[in-house]
Amino acid sequence: MSKKWWWGIPLWILALAFLAPFAWMISTALKPDVDAYKIPMQWIPNPFQWDNFTTVLTGATSVLPAFGRSIFVAVLRVAGELITATMAGYAFARMSFKGRDKLFLLYLATAIIPAQLLLVPRFIYFQKLGLYDTLWALILPGMFTVLGTFLMRQFFISQPAEFAEAARMDGANEWRVFTRIYLPLATPVMSALGILAFVWSWNDYETPLVLISNPDRYTLPLSLTNFVDEQGQIAPGLTMAASVISIVPVLIVFVVLQRRFIAAMTHTGIK
Repeated sequence: MSKKWWWGIPLWILALAFLAPFAWMISTALKPDVDAYKIPMQWIPNPFQWDNFTTVLTGATSVLPAFGRSIFVAVLRVAGELITATMAGYAFARMSFKGRDKLFLLYLATAIIPAQLLLVPRFIYFQKLGLYDTLWALILPGMFTVLGTFLMRQFFISQPAEFAEAARMDGANEWRVFTRIYLPLATPVMSALGILAFVWSWNDYETPLVLISNPDRYTLPLSLTNFVDEQGQIAPGLTMAASVISIVPVLIVFVVLQRRFIAAMTHTGIK
């Protein structure tokens, strides 16, 4: 018992170290701007300034419109990625066609290309298509990811082939084998992929910065830069209040789906 207790101390220290920035964010969100950079730091605000949250939610620069746009983009990206990743993963794992493995390796190799290198070609591409400065410029690229296809392939390839053989003997075609047998088994992995896709979309700052120019179409990460004081500097209290609000959906998604996420990591062999 004593040894287990000693091993717990480093874990508690690490946990506190990771939670400290969040505690600072919440503390700053409840302070006047003049108290945000006081040294030594005042962890417990005195007094609590709830007006920061009121201004962020109902003021002239309310985050609610951007919040709604981020939800719209994230939901469509997640839905699209789950559809394309499950179908592609199943095809690469269970369907036989010429050059299947080579094509998968070629597709997997695209993951080594830094995402920043694709921003300019993507900017030109969407501009010619007339999709620049629209939310579809953020949604469409997020529907196709290498990691999603890889995770789903690893899951489908680990499932017994006897399931499909028995179904085909009963007259089921490939689509029914996929939708009725293997897809229901993939729910934990799909939940994990959904969490990852949602978090990536929700926190994406770089892509909207390049592909969105109209402030009326800003997503939440971009809208956080709108909170400034009279001198044009970032207002820490308002910015942190908006940041606190922005992490709520991510926490809800993770809390609801965390068990499926852990199960998925076990199924795919990821530690």
